[in-house]
Amino acid sequence: MDPSMILSELLPFIPASYVGAVVDWVSFVIAASALAMRYWRPPAAGSRAAAVWMVVSAMAQARGWNASAYQPDRKAVMVPKDTSRAAAAATLGLHPADTRPNAPRTSRPPA
Repeated sequence: MDPSMILSELLPFIPASYVGAVVDWVSFVIAASALAMRYWRPPAAGSRAAAVWMVVSAMAQARGWNASAYQPDRKAVMVPKDTSRAAAAATLGLHPADTRPNAPRTSRPPA
């Protein structure tokens, strides 16, 4: 049985005020997480706060409001940190200098 089928069968039995309250709270948590990600710098990859940061970051990205480029164990192009910048840039069709955060965008041909 499809999960959406189960939800469509159960939804008529749940009062609308409860559904509205749940949607409100979930939206609030996502928005608060996005706001926290705006001002919270990523911790070091091995720290205890990295796990909490990843959970908050995942909640903030639930609706795509805050797709942060800075992850504790990743580069700004969102590839594993052991991948070379030139290889990641070639995969994306970018010049390696254009993969740096806050770098001015240029119209250079890919390397």
